[in-house]
Amino acid sequence: MGEPLAVTRDGAVAVLTIDRPEKRNAMTAGMWAALPEVLAPLADDRAVRALVVTGRGPSFCAGADISDLLGGGDPDDPMADVRRDNLAAQAALRDFPKPTVAMIRGHCIGGGVEIAASCDLRFTDPTGVFGVTPAKVGIVYTPRSTKALVDLVGPAMTKYLLFSGEFIDAPTALRVGLVDRLVPTADLEDEVRRFTDVLTSRSALSQRATKEVVAALTEGRDGEDDVAPWYRATIAEGELAEGVAAFRQRRSPLFPWSG
Repeated sequence: MGEPLAVTRDGAVAVLTIDRPEKRNAMTAGMWAALPEVLAPLADDRAVRALVVTGRGPSFCAGADISDLLGGGDPDDPMADVRRDNLAAQAALRDFPKPTVAMIRGHCIGGGVEIAASCDLRFTDPTGVFGVTPAKVGIVYTPRSTKALVDLVGPAMTKYLLFSGEFIDAPTALRVGLVDRLVPTADLEDEVRRFTDVLTSRSALSQRATKEVVAALTEGRDGEDDVAPWYRATIAEGELAEGVAAFRQRRSPLFPWSG
Protein backbone atom coordinates (compact mmCIF):
# COMPACT_ATOMS: atom_id res chain seq x y z
CA MET A 1 0.00 0.00 0.00
CA GLY A 2 3.05 2.26 -0.13
CA GLU A 3 2.89 3.39 3.51
CA PRO A 4 3.84 1.51 6.70
CA LEU A 5 0.29 0.53 7.60
CA ALA A 6 0.05 -3.26 7.54
CA VAL A 7 -3.21 -5.21 7.49
CA THR A 8 -3.44 -8.86 8.51
CA ARG A 9 -6.37 -11.13 9.25
CA ASP A 10 -7.09 -13.35 12.24
CA GLY A 11 -10.32 -15.08 11.26
CA ALA A 12 -13.10 -12.49 11.32
CA VAL A 13 -10.80 -9.93 12.96
CA ALA A 14 -8.69 -7.53 10.88
CA VAL A 15 -5.51 -6.21 12.48
CA LEU A 16 -4.13 -2.83 11.39
CA THR A 17 -0.51 -2.41 12.50
CA ILE A 18 1.32 0.90 12.43
CA ASP A 19 4.64 -0.40 11.17
CA ARG A 20 7.37 2.17 11.71
CA PRO A 21 9.06 0.90 14.86
CA GLU A 22 12.34 2.74 14.23
CA LYS A 23 10.39 5.98 14.83
CA ARG A 24 8.16 4.56 17.59
CA ASN A 25 5.46 4.32 14.91
CA ALA A 26 5.17 8.08 14.47
CA MET A 27 2.66 8.93 11.74
CA THR A 28 3.96 10.69 8.64
CA ALA A 29 1.78 12.97 6.55
CA GLY A 30 1.52 10.18 4.00
CA MET A 31 0.36 7.71 6.63
CA TRP A 32 -2.45 10.02 7.78
CA ALA A 33 -3.50 10.47 4.15
CA ALA A 34 -3.40 6.72 3.47
CA LEU A 35 -5.35 5.56 6.51
CA PRO A 36 -8.89 6.11 5.13
CA GLU A 37 -7.97 4.18 1.98
CA VAL A 38 -6.61 1.32 4.09
CA LEU A 39 -9.77 1.16 6.20
CA ALA A 40 -12.31 1.44 3.36
CA PRO A 41 -12.08 -2.14 2.01
CA LEU A 42 -12.12 -3.55 5.54
CA ALA A 43 -15.27 -1.56 6.29
CA ASP A 44 -16.95 -3.01 3.20
CA ASP A 45 -15.78 -6.59 3.78
CA ARG A 46 -18.67 -8.55 5.31
CA ALA A 47 -16.21 -11.18 6.54
CA VAL A 48 -14.53 -8.61 8.81
CA ARG A 49 -16.42 -8.40 12.10
CA ALA A 50 -13.96 -6.41 14.24
CA LEU A 51 -10.79 -4.36 13.87
CA VAL A 52 -7.74 -4.24 16.13
CA VAL A 53 -5.35 -1.29 15.79
CA THR A 54 -1.85 -1.68 17.21
CA GLY A 55 1.78 -0.73 16.70
CA ARG A 56 4.79 -2.79 15.68
CA GLY A 57 7.31 -3.32 18.45
CA PRO A 58 7.31 -1.75 21.91
CA SER A 59 5.32 1.40 21.06
CA PHE A 60 1.77 2.00 19.88
CA CYS A 61 2.30 5.39 18.22
CA ALA A 62 4.50 8.27 19.35
CA GLY A 63 2.36 10.84 17.49
CA ALA A 64 2.73 12.75 14.28
CA ASP A 65 6.17 12.91 12.69
CA ILE A 66 7.27 16.40 13.67
CA SER A 67 9.27 16.81 10.46
CA ASP A 68 5.95 17.00 8.54
CA LEU A 69 4.31 19.68 10.66
CA LEU A 70 5.66 22.69 8.75
CA GLY A 71 5.63 21.17 5.28
CA GLY A 72 2.36 22.56 3.95
CA GLY A 73 2.04 25.00 1.08
CA ASP A 74 0.33 27.81 3.00
CA PRO A 75 2.97 29.90 4.79
CA ASP A 76 0.28 31.33 7.09
CA ASP A 77 -0.91 27.84 8.10
CA PRO A 78 1.72 25.26 7.10
CA MET A 79 -0.07 22.54 9.09
CA ALA A 80 -3.30 22.86 7.07
CA ASP A 81 -2.67 19.84 4.84
CA VAL A 82 -1.56 17.46 7.57
CA ARG A 83 -4.39 18.69 9.82
CA ARG A 84 -6.91 17.92 7.08
CA ASP A 85 -5.53 14.42 6.56
CA ASN A 86 -5.23 13.79 10.30
CA LEU A 87 -8.90 14.70 10.83
CA ALA A 88 -9.96 12.54 7.86
CA ALA A 89 -8.00 9.60 9.29
CA GLN A 90 -9.63 10.02 12.69
CA ALA A 91 -13.08 10.23 11.08
CA ALA A 92 -12.47 7.08 9.03
CA LEU A 93 -11.52 5.17 12.16
CA ARG A 94 -14.30 6.67 14.27
CA ASP A 95 -16.91 5.87 11.60
CA PHE A 96 -15.65 2.34 10.94
CA PRO A 97 -18.89 0.31 11.03
CA LYS A 98 -17.61 -2.61 13.11
CA PRO A 99 -16.20 -2.64 16.67
CA THR A 100 -12.64 -1.31 16.92
CA VAL A 101 -10.12 -2.01 19.69
CA ALA A 102 -6.80 -0.23 20.18
CA MET A 103 -4.16 -2.59 21.59
CA ILE A 104 -1.59 -0.32 23.21
CA ARG A 105 1.95 -0.95 24.36
CA GLY A 106 4.49 1.70 25.24
CA HIS A 107 4.24 5.20 23.83
CA CYS A 108 0.76 6.46 22.94
CA ILE A 109 1.44 10.15 22.49
CA GLY A 110 -0.23 13.00 20.57
CA GLY A 111 -1.50 11.54 17.33
CA GLY A 112 -1.31 8.11 18.96
CA VAL A 113 -3.90 9.24 21.48
CA GLU A 114 -5.99 10.59 18.59
CA ILE A 115 -5.90 7.16 16.93
CA ALA A 116 -6.67 5.33 20.17
CA ALA A 117 -9.48 7.74 21.07
CA SER A 118 -11.02 7.20 17.62
CA CYS A 119 -11.36 3.49 18.39
CA ASP A 120 -14.35 2.17 20.30
CA LEU A 121 -12.27 0.60 23.08
CA ARG A 122 -8.70 0.75 24.34
CA PHE A 123 -6.71 -2.08 25.97
CA THR A 124 -3.20 -1.46 27.32
CA ASP A 125 -0.52 -3.19 29.34
CA PRO A 126 1.56 -1.63 32.16
CA THR A 127 4.12 -0.29 29.66
CA GLY A 128 1.55 2.15 28.25
CA VAL A 129 2.55 5.82 28.48
CA PHE A 130 0.06 8.48 27.40
CA GLY A 131 0.35 12.17 26.66
CA VAL A 132 -1.10 14.93 24.49
CA THR A 133 1.61 17.45 23.73
CA PRO A 134 0.46 20.41 21.57
CA ALA A 135 1.48 22.89 24.27
CA LYS A 136 5.06 21.61 24.04
CA VAL A 137 5.37 22.64 20.39
CA GLY A 138 2.87 25.50 20.03
CA ILE A 139 0.13 23.58 18.22
CA VAL A 140 -3.54 24.46 18.60
CA TYR A 141 -5.42 21.21 19.14
CA THR A 142 -8.46 20.80 16.90
CA PRO A 143 -12.01 20.87 18.34
CA ARG A 144 -12.67 17.35 17.04
CA SER A 145 -9.63 15.90 18.81
CA THR A 146 -10.39 17.91 21.94
CA LYS A 147 -13.97 16.62 21.99
CA ALA A 148 -12.75 13.03 21.73
CA LEU A 149 -10.70 13.60 24.89
CA VAL A 150 -13.55 15.35 26.69
CA ASP A 151 -15.87 12.43 25.86
CA LEU A 152 -13.38 10.00 27.42
CA VAL A 153 -11.85 11.80 30.40
CA GLY A 154 -14.00 14.91 30.99
CA PRO A 155 -13.20 18.62 30.72
CA ALA A 156 -10.81 18.95 33.65
CA MET A 157 -8.56 16.01 32.71
CA THR A 158 -8.59 17.18 29.09
CA LYS A 159 -7.28 20.55 30.26
CA TYR A 160 -4.70 18.84 32.47
CA LEU A 161 -3.35 16.85 29.53
CA LEU A 162 -3.48 19.68 26.99
CA PHE A 163 -2.24 22.44 29.30
CA SER A 164 0.74 20.49 30.61
CA GLY A 165 1.73 17.99 27.96
CA GLU A 166 2.73 15.73 30.85
CA PHE A 167 2.69 11.97 30.42
CA ILE A 168 0.52 9.65 32.50
CA ASP A 169 1.09 5.98 33.15
CA ALA A 170 -1.25 3.10 32.36
CA PRO A 171 -2.90 2.86 35.81
CA THR A 172 -3.67 6.59 35.70
CA ALA A 173 -5.01 6.27 32.16
CA LEU A 174 -7.33 3.52 33.37
CA ARG A 175 -8.45 5.52 36.39
CA VAL A 176 -9.34 8.63 34.37
CA GLY A 177 -11.05 6.69 31.56
CA LEU A 178 -8.52 7.14 28.77
CA VAL A 179 -8.26 3.33 28.49
CA ASP A 180 -10.83 0.66 29.25
CA ARG A 181 -8.69 -2.32 30.27
CA LEU A 182 -5.24 -2.71 31.84
CA VAL A 183 -3.91 -6.21 31.17
CA PRO A 184 -0.58 -7.82 32.18
CA THR A 185 1.97 -7.57 29.38
CA ALA A 186 2.18 -11.32 28.88
CA ASP A 187 -1.60 -11.55 28.52
CA LEU A 188 -2.41 -8.48 26.41
CA GLU A 189 -2.47 -10.07 22.98
CA ASP A 190 -4.36 -13.15 24.16
CA GLU A 191 -6.92 -11.05 26.01
CA VAL A 192 -7.54 -8.82 22.99
CA ARG A 193 -7.94 -11.95 20.87
CA ARG A 194 -10.35 -13.46 23.40
CA PHE A 195 -12.39 -10.28 23.59
CA THR A 196 -12.58 -9.81 19.82
CA ASP A 197 -13.70 -13.44 19.54
CA VAL A 198 -16.53 -12.51 21.90
CA LEU A 199 -17.37 -9.51 19.71
CA THR A 200 -17.50 -11.61 16.55
CA SER A 201 -19.94 -14.02 18.24
CA ARG A 202 -22.45 -11.28 19.04
CA SER A 203 -25.05 -9.60 16.84
CA ALA A 204 -23.33 -7.36 14.30
CA LEU A 205 -26.65 -5.60 13.80
CA SER A 206 -26.85 -4.74 17.51
CA GLN A 207 -23.25 -3.55 17.48
CA ARG A 208 -23.77 -1.35 14.43
CA ALA A 209 -26.91 0.17 15.96
CA THR A 210 -25.04 0.80 19.23
CA LYS A 211 -22.23 2.62 17.42
CA GLU A 212 -24.67 4.88 15.61
CA VAL A 213 -26.74 5.66 18.70
CA VAL A 214 -23.71 6.37 20.90
CA ALA A 215 -22.34 8.67 18.19
CA ALA A 216 -25.67 10.51 18.02
CA LEU A 217 -25.84 10.92 21.79
CA THR A 218 -22.30 12.26 22.06
CA GLU A 219 -23.13 14.75 19.31
CA GLY A 220 -26.11 16.03 21.31
CA ARG A 221 -28.90 14.30 19.38
CA ASP A 222 -31.45 11.99 20.99
CA GLY A 223 -30.58 9.08 18.69
CA GLU A 224 -34.18 8.14 17.86
CA ASP A 225 -33.84 8.80 14.13
CA ASP A 226 -30.62 6.82 14.07
CA VAL A 227 -32.00 3.76 15.84
CA ALA A 228 -35.46 3.59 14.22
CA PRO A 229 -34.35 1.62 11.12
CA TRP A 230 -32.54 -0.89 13.32
CA TYR A 231 -35.70 -1.69 15.29
CA ARG A 232 -37.22 -3.01 12.06
CA ALA A 233 -34.00 -4.56 10.77
CA THR A 234 -33.64 -6.87 13.76
CA ILE A 235 -36.94 -8.47 12.73
CA ALA A 236 -36.41 -8.36 8.96
CA GLU A 237 -32.92 -9.84 9.18
CA GLY A 238 -33.91 -12.58 11.60
CA GLU A 239 -31.55 -11.42 14.33
CA LEU A 240 -34.10 -11.28 17.14
CA ALA A 241 -35.69 -14.59 16.15
CA GLU A 242 -32.31 -16.33 16.16
CA GLY A 243 -31.30 -14.76 19.46
CA VAL A 244 -34.51 -15.81 21.20
CA ALA A 245 -34.37 -19.31 19.70
CA ALA A 246 -30.78 -19.78 20.80
CA PHE A 247 -31.59 -18.62 24.31
CA ARG A 248 -34.49 -21.05 24.59
CA GLN A 249 -32.44 -23.91 23.18
CA ARG A 250 -29.44 -23.12 25.40
CA ARG A 251 -27.05 -22.83 22.48
CA SER A 252 -24.83 -20.14 20.98
CA PRO A 253 -26.69 -17.98 18.45
CA LEU A 254 -25.75 -17.93 14.78
CA PHE A 255 -26.76 -14.42 13.83
CA PRO A 256 -27.54 -14.09 10.13
CA TRP A 257 -26.71 -10.38 9.63
CA SER A 258 -23.04 -9.71 8.88
CA GLY A 259 -23.07 -6.00 8.14
